[in-house]
Amino acid sequence: MLGYFGLAEVLGAIAVLLVGVWFYFDSTYKYWKRLGVPGPEPVVFFGNFKDVVLGRRFIGDCLVSLANQFPNEPLVGIYENREPRVILKDLDIIKDVLIKDFSCFSERGELVNESIDPLDIHLGFLDTKRWRYLRSKLSPQFTSGKMKNMFNLMKQCANHFEEYLHVVTARDDTIECRELSAKYTTDVIGSCAFGLDFNTIGDEDTEFTMIRKKLFEMTPTRKFLEAIRSTAPWLYHLLGKSTTPAEVVKFFLRTVKEMREHRNRTNTKRGDLIDTLNEIKQGQSNTDIELTDTLLTAQAFVFFVGGFETSATTISNALYELAKRQECQDKLRQEILDLLSQNNGEITYEGVKGMKYMHMVFQEILRLRPPAPVLIRAALRDYTFNGTNATIRKGQKFFISIQQIHMNPDIYPDPKVFDPERFSEDNIKARHPLAWLPFGDGPRSCVGARFAVHITKLGLLKILSNFKVETCAKTSKELINTPSSLLMKPIGGIHLKFAKLT
Repeated sequence: MLGYFGLAEVLGAIAVLLVGVWFYFDSTYKYWKRLGVPGPEPVVFFGNFKDVVLGRRFIGDCLVSLANQFPNEPLVGIYENREPRVILKDLDIIKDVLIKDFSCFSERGELVNESIDPLDIHLGFLDTKRWRYLRSKLSPQFTSGKMKNMFNLMKQCANHFEEYLHVVTARDDTIECRELSAKYTTDVIGSCAFGLDFNTIGDEDTEFTMIRKKLFEMTPTRKFLEAIRSTAPWLYHLLGKSTTPAEVVKFFLRTVKEMREHRNRTNTKRGDLIDTLNEIKQGQSNTDIELTDTLLTAQAFVFFVGGFETSATTISNALYELAKRQECQDKLRQEILDLLSQNNGEITYEGVKGMKYMHMVFQEILRLRPPAPVLIRAALRDYTFNGTNATIRKGQKFFISIQQIHMNPDIYPDPKVFDPERFSEDNIKARHPLAWLPFGDGPRSCVGARFAVHITKLGLLKILSNFKVETCAKTSKELINTPSSLLMKPIGGIHLKFAKLT
């Protein structure tokens, strides 16, 4: 006897419980079939994301695989655990939801608990009301005029980066390019956004270097919390432990607060993001939105994460492809050298902006390997997708797989091949306007896209004007995405040989 019950009764109760759980999930998994929407068969509890939840597959690769099982369908019905989701594939439908009917899809459906994840209340996850207000205040920071004013700060960091390149390649001509690029992009953002000299180039022991590494270190505990957050949000909130390390949260809250207080105390202005956040705070009387220090810090945090990580990834990915296609590298280098020659070695904002082949390389690498390969939106009301009988209900989320669109052979022939000529003016005009989506599109597109463009191009310019980049014994034959990462990041990094130009 086990207490008041025998073994048979206990086993029977367990069996009933398991059957109940199975029916609980299985009843939901008939949702898309009832609506006549095609989709792959789900697995109980995991839905269609078993390998993602278990840390065996990158989410971007998973969505591509699911979408490609139904090549001629405009959308595909899937399940995230037991929640019905849909992958949008048709570019006209995507244009509707991102632009034409944006008011129906202005949110991403992320329920953020500020007490657990204080740095998650940023432009990416905010509700429409707070997002609209903060977007209107932050957008002027990234206009063409502001970028032009910030260009000298970027150049200073790029010059330090150039000096460091010569030092580090003198020690070893084989370089891990992603970490190298991250040092540069971190310094640019530190200077242009925070008004700080992070000095991460050449110094491994700065506080910011350690915080940056801690931020992206995927420990077993973080993997577990990420899985719980995805599969059982209610349990994640109950546990009350953030996926962002406490040291990272404290660092950003402290740093942004100290910088803002210093500017106010000394009446100093640099025209950077800290100044903009101060201006937003000072205009608090003009809005009913509570502009807390945490809310303002979260905007600085997402700008840092989105800016340094995606730009560093783009630079290293571009170097990898250029190392494999030397004719493209030579063509880009000649454009760089011509620019420097025409301006007596000086790099100007207008000059970099006018580099046509550089821009083609930039666009093609973001097509081939978009750092953030998925857009997520949620319906604010019931909505029937144009040209279909499929209706999603209020609150349901859906995916736009940027990676799947960019690798669609009907849009980009031989999509795995790196070919900047895809982005000649004539080829761009021949494609659907939403066939390239690394920064999203519509009102909720990436606010810092223009900033990312300039960081990336300056970094590539400094490297390729000084070095020929080649593959080596440590170079991976193929870049395989890190399963546990939310961004497209290759396993093992990108190792290339840097040969100094004579």
